Amino acid sequence: MKTRQIFFAFLSVLIGCNNVFSQENRLNKYTISGYVKESGSQEYLPSVSIYIPDSGVGASTNDYGFFSLTIPEGAYELLISYVGYKTIRKKTELRSDLVLNIELDLETESLDEVIIEVDRGVNESQVTQMSVVTIKPSEIEDIPAILGEKDVIKALQLMPGIQRGNEGSAGFFVRGGTPDQNLIILDEAPVYNSNHLFGIFSVFNGDAIKSIETFKGGFPARFGGRLSSVLKIDTKNGNKERLTGKVNVGLISSSLLLEGPISKGKTSFIFGGRRTYADLLTKPFQKSDLKAGYYFMDLNFKIHHVINEKNKLYWSNYFGQDKFSLVEKETNDTFNTKLFWGNITSTLRWNHQFSDKFFSNTSLIFSNYNFGIKLDEKFNDELFNLKTNSKINDYGIKTDFDYYPSPKHSIRLGIASTYHNFVPKQSKVSETGAADTSITQKIESFESAVYVEDDWKITNTLRVSPGLRLTHFQFKSTNYLNWEPRTAISWNVKPDLALKASYAKMNQYIHLLSNSGIGLPTDLWVSSTDQLKPQVSEQYALGVAKDFMEDGYAITLEGYYKKMDDVITYKEGASFLLLEDLGTGKEINWEENITTGQGWACGAELLLRKKTGKLTGWLGYTLSWSERQFDELNQGNKFFSKYDRRHDVSLVGIYKPNDRVTFSGTWIYSTGNNFNLPDTESISSTNNFPITFPDLTGGTPFTTERNNFRGESYHRLDLGVQFHKQFSQRRERTWGFSVYNIYGRKNPFYYYFDKAKLTKVSILQFIPSINYNYKF
Repeated sequence: MKTRQIFFAFLSVLIGCNNVFSQENRLNKYTISGYVKESGSQEYLPSVSIYIPDSGVGASTNDYGFFSLTIPEGAYELLISYVGYKTIRKKTELRSDLVLNIELDLETESLDEVIIEVDRGVNESQVTQMSVVTIKPSEIEDIPAILGEKDVIKALQLMPGIQRGNEGSAGFFVRGGTPDQNLIILDEAPVYNSNHLFGIFSVFNGDAIKSIETFKGGFPARFGGRLSSVLKIDTKNGNKERLTGKVNVGLISSSLLLEGPISKGKTSFIFGGRRTYADLLTKPFQKSDLKAGYYFMDLNFKIHHVINEKNKLYWSNYFGQDKFSLVEKETNDTFNTKLFWGNITSTLRWNHQFSDKFFSNTSLIFSNYNFGIKLDEKFNDELFNLKTNSKINDYGIKTDFDYYPSPKHSIRLGIASTYHNFVPKQSKVSETGAADTSITQKIESFESAVYVEDDWKITNTLRVSPGLRLTHFQFKSTNYLNWEPRTAISWNVKPDLALKASYAKMNQYIHLLSNSGIGLPTDLWVSSTDQLKPQVSEQYALGVAKDFMEDGYAITLEGYYKKMDDVITYKEGASFLLLEDLGTGKEINWEENITTGQGWACGAELLLRKKTGKLTGWLGYTLSWSERQFDELNQGNKFFSKYDRRHDVSLVGIYKPNDRVTFSGTWIYSTGNNFNLPDTESISSTNNFPITFPDLTGGTPFTTERNNFRGESYHRLDLGVQFHKQFSQRRERTWGFSVYNIYGRKNPFYYYFDKAKLTKVSILQFIPSINYNYKF
């Protein structure tokens, strides 16, 4: 009830502001509004720049292609620009409110001069927001990838402040955070496990993606529920004019994308499917007494319907599934193990344009994540069966409003509510000669929020983006109510040079219990309860952004400090599969397995990026520290987190000498991960492996200091080339060749002890790949 009252209070303030601004705007001011679409497909384009050079004012389209710009009457020339599309110059005589719908054509050649001149909407020095990473789907296609699988998250890991976990992992860690502190949104729906193939690939089919945006700090008030980052992915709406498609065939998987009109110009669909055939390729080589099988698949399906120019419907769906099986046979004994995990999301959205300044989007959201293990063992004619799984179901509703009273203000506000239904553990054990044992743990909770934010241009050189989010979380009779202030400030010292600062407070009410730290399916999602408080963070950031207009370069430098409270982890010796206390036989609740503590993260990030021309790419560098402290771990002392890395460097280059060939390369270097080693004299990570501990007598060594050994530094070089052939305006063929880790660096995948020797295991060395892509 309180959240509703506060929301309506915000709405009343907005209406009051609307009246004030409306009175001001009647003084010979009029509004240009409309939508920007892609010519040929009618796809609505986000973040398009609409700029008036003579007056120095402009606007950009929202996530659904809508823009609004209120200016005094008169004659103007509008410049409409978007990276990858031809820039439009349009003259208009403004004597009354004007509806202007614009179509942009894809740009096939590099127009450096035009982009540099007018593309102010994407210049780092011209936006208030900081700590944001944007990457185009076309850039993902160009970057060399392991086994030819183009991956969104692997590409983001090449950006400063966004670090990978283990070798080849699609999990990511942002500014000293953990995987559960990343909010991953696919068409408004949260995705709880973004990994395929035990973390080697992500669940996102790059062919279906329209836009990718990642926030590392300075979070706008419209986002909440996580401490470290927001990854926002929107899929295409589908071509409304003609049927098109794309087929991609790789070494271990293939994908298909189809999009086209259901009703031309009104209703469109897009369907994408992907499946690996690793299980089929390995089947002929397996022994009869040891058989393993694994595959993953995912499906994307979306329908977009234009009711009229002011009302539109979107229905987005995702289904993904991983399955692994292992069968071992020994004489009369059989051991059968099955693992499965997957996500389902569905979002129904309604866009409504109230006026030329007021826009809304209402979403109904469903998200499901499920993980299960099934063990069937036959040993000496005795049977043992174990079935265990955990899952989470989310049912949500949210409404967001965009209000554009003047070129100096862009206001957003909204309300959201989510019902969480957790099953942390549901197990059934049956054994010959014993009674069946069943365990079911359930948690139901309710999370809601209201927010308001404004992007306010105080002067021509000073911008501020204040925001406020109020969150409420209910578990049984326990209620958490928290204010989350946000602000970002940008001061243009020069037109192409800006100093920036931001502050954000975040609360996180759902948590991930992880043994691995790399997002394996055995990680367990749980809710805040009366005993488990929400995680809290405060992050401060300072930065500078410089655009080199004539050369197409941009450089950003940011420093940050983040403090985290009530972060959680397993106690020593606890795990997801621990069903009962071995001494007493008492069932163990997951809350008894965890401990809470504090976290600190700080660092600096540098990004030099070239956006235009035949040669594009970036250089990223991160200097960072990440620490944790738990009263029940490491004798209560601070320790570095596993993925605390002092240095991280990434160099990405994409060279397109003509439209027939694309060369690309990436080089990565990072400080090694931290591990637990026995209490002994310090050991240099440069020693040759295996490392022998002469003072140990065998067995698994014991350690009291957590993460006291830093592994070897990591580096590798990936190279790729693509050959394109254009058969017609619609048909194109591409052959892609790439090599992962071309100089065969033996990077550590993990370490293990063998008779008091520390041994390194490396698995991903010099992996060539080939893939075939056909668009029609």
